[in-house]
Amino acid sequence: MKKVSIIMMALVTLIGFNACTDDDALVFTAQDPVEAITFINSVSSEYVLTLDAFDNTAERFVWQSPDFGVDTAITYDLQGAAESTFTTFESLGTTSANDIAITVKQLFDLAAIAGLDNDPETSQVDADGNPVLDGDGNPIPNNVGELFFRLVASVGTTDGGPSTTSDVLPLNVFLPEPTGEEPIILLRELFFVGNATAADWNNNNNNTPMTRDPQNENSYSYTGYFVANEFKLLEIKGQWQPQWGLDGGGFTSSDILGGDPASFVVPTTGYYTLTVSVDPDNLSSSFDPFDESASVTYPTIGFIGDATPDGWDSDTDLTQSTFDPHIWYANGVTLTVGEMKFRAQDDWAVNWGNNTELTGFATQDGPNIPVSREGVYDIWFNDLDASYVLIPIVE
Repeated sequence: MKKVSIIMMALVTLIGFNACTDDDALVFTAQDPVEAITFINSVSSEYVLTLDAFDNTAERFVWQSPDFGVDTAITYDLQGAAESTFTTFESLGTTSANDIAITVKQLFDLAAIAGLDNDPETSQVDADGNPVLDGDGNPIPNNVGELFFRLVASVGTTDGGPSTTSDVLPLNVFLPEPTGEEPIILLRELFFVGNATAADWNNNNNNTPMTRDPQNENSYSYTGYFVANEFKLLEIKGQWQPQWGLDGGGFTSSDILGGDPASFVVPTTGYYTLTVSVDPDNLSSSFDPFDESASVTYPTIGFIGDATPDGWDSDTDLTQSTFDPHIWYANGVTLTVGEMKFRAQDDWAVNWGNNTELTGFATQDGPNIPVSREGVYDIWFNDLDASYVLIPIVE
């Protein structure tokens, strides 16, 4: 009887040991999603794609998270395709958030894959490459079509894990064909806003622009006076988005964050040089004190040249900023094709020029500034670093 008891105890112990081992090896595995991923953003009836709006946000896709049965991080991949079958597709961005923005340029590039363009010399063709004609026998332009989008949600860090794919969302796009004169290609501008600057927190108050590097359209700088307070940067006067600022000390934008960035903070009132890079692969900023004590304050500065209203005969005076005496501007100036320079006190003793159009850093006795297109411009000049900005006004 004693032997039987010992054997029974051994069996119970063995079973208990195995049970504990099985419990320790238990792994929670994400299952196929209970609910499919769903887009919840509203879309426009048509997206007009123009070259001057390449950097603008075209659409922000927003979605509800799928349920994988466990609390786990999910990676989302937004994909675009020329055909609804997604035989081939482009990855437009990945995120762990529940929204992602795409630019006009991304839609434009995807439209090119779909065979769409804004060239008036091209038209729709059939499978044999022959032009498709309308009822009047005219070729049908290939500047209107559909682009297709879907979202793939997945968990885990290796391929083959649980994932789900949304329904396909089509967007209608239109690429206007140019008529007559080529449209002005508007490059990104950055304007100051905030109570550290002349405009205060008014987004349409003759906001001072930064100077874009003529050799690098992603690089901007500005030297000037700041009050001990805060500021941000806007791309479009009169609009709060897109705006640029800081996030955790790093330079970023509302389009990147999906919300407003924090402000730059000016520690003490004085002169500073701000430099920023909006290159998506090299976002950066610096804000350093500038010694203005040896700088000349001029009583008048104007511009002159055959591109200006009074030609080479007399200057058109700029307005001196009441916030910073080194900043000068003129709004709504009509310029013709030609050349111009800046000069102080209606005299050639102090004059500035350079051979870069729209923006640049002039030098004493430098070359004439070219104006290749007639139009209306806002003109800015900074006598601290002889930087200039000519902003085309497009109605």
